[in-house]
Amino acid sequence: MLTLFARAWLAIWRWKVIPPREPVPDSCVMIAAPHTSNWDFPLTLAIARVSGVRIRWLGKEELFRGPMGPVMRRLGGVSIDRSAPQGTVAALAEEFAARDDLVLVVPAEGTRSKTEYWKSGFYRIAEAAGVPIVCAYVDRTTRAGGFGPVLRPSGDLRADMDVIRDFYRGKVGLKPSGGCEPRLREEEGQDE
Repeated sequence: MLTLFARAWLAIWRWKVIPPREPVPDSCVMIAAPHTSNWDFPLTLAIARVSGVRIRWLGKEELFRGPMGPVMRRLGGVSIDRSAPQGTVAALAEEFAARDDLVLVVPAEGTRSKTEYWKSGFYRIAEAAGVPIVCAYVDRTTRAGGFGPVLRPSGDLRADMDVIRDFYRGKVGLKPSGGCEPRLREEEGQDE
């Protein structure tokens, strides 16, 4: 029933789902980009549902308070305390170790606002958990979304980010002014 609803919702908004070139692994960290609007979230949920990919996603803890908390958890949400990110990578790596299937969506920009750099958490979580990274997208210019390459972190951050940059080149978020080039502070030798 939810899949039919997702298909109808995407059709009403005239969005199409592009089938992935390779299967989405059962366990992976999935980049959600460009992340420029609150509408990215329902689009991503619908695209995943139509594609048969069961996702979990990170959200700020405020989303999980009050009456919306159970709804957000039912939609696959995992609460994260952004004021204390130090233990998040280890905790999520443990979660991957405890489960056979976990597709964890991480908005690499970390915010819907314009930023200079992506957050590197998606990469650090994948490295620590020993799982691949999958690039997911919504693209306003083509009114399409889907899943891109599956990338195993090689340890060569710049080379891996070059693959990611190449994939996201030309993809525009719902609010074009809010997008950010995929780059990490660590690539430039700066601390995050």
